[in-house]
Amino acid sequence: MEIVRTAIPDVVIIEPRVFGDSRGYFFESWSQREFDALVRPVRFVQDNESRSSYGVVRGLHFQKGAFSQSKLVRVVEGTVLDVAVDIRRGSPTFGLHVAVELTADSHRQLFIPRGFAHGFSVLSDHAVFQYKCDNYYAPQAESAIAWNDPALAIDWRVASEDVILSEKDRHHPLLADCPDLFDYASDLYLE
Repeated sequence: MEIVRTAIPDVVIIEPRVFGDSRGYFFESWSQREFDALVRPVRFVQDNESRSSYGVVRGLHFQKGAFSQSKLVRVVEGTVLDVAVDIRRGSPTFGLHVAVELTADSHRQLFIPRGFAHGFSVLSDHAVFQYKCDNYYAPQAESAIAWNDPALAIDWRVASEDVILSEKDRHHPLLADCPDLFDYASDLYLE
């Protein structure tokens, strides 16, 4: 695997080595040993998958406190724009985001560490999205920030009239008003 650093050092793109021939392709989508050596030691405990149609925006979600999660995400069908926002108060990149196009054809993955809000928009007719989490889902720890917070200036690459949101995602606070952010001085987001 090759690691591509982004503008936010803790968020990295992973490009697997893909071996293709007339039969199709093969690649190793996950290696604990390589990930620990090239990114950081992480123990993933839960895999999730979603299927969404064009224009769906999911996010910007995170789990707070002891239930925070790192995620390793990829697309197995279609195309999404994946976004990670630094929500660690005091971080030199607080409020900044990384946006990476992930496609089934590229096989790229994005690692989002604890201390980041995460979301994606579907750019193809539909997309199947998979992600590994290093902590279990805890509904009591759910939190989020508004996907369309003007201070974040995220270009979701979907016209506003085409955006499809869940009812819950219509009502999240702006980053400046969110009470559930992380503290960069704390090591909690790295655990």
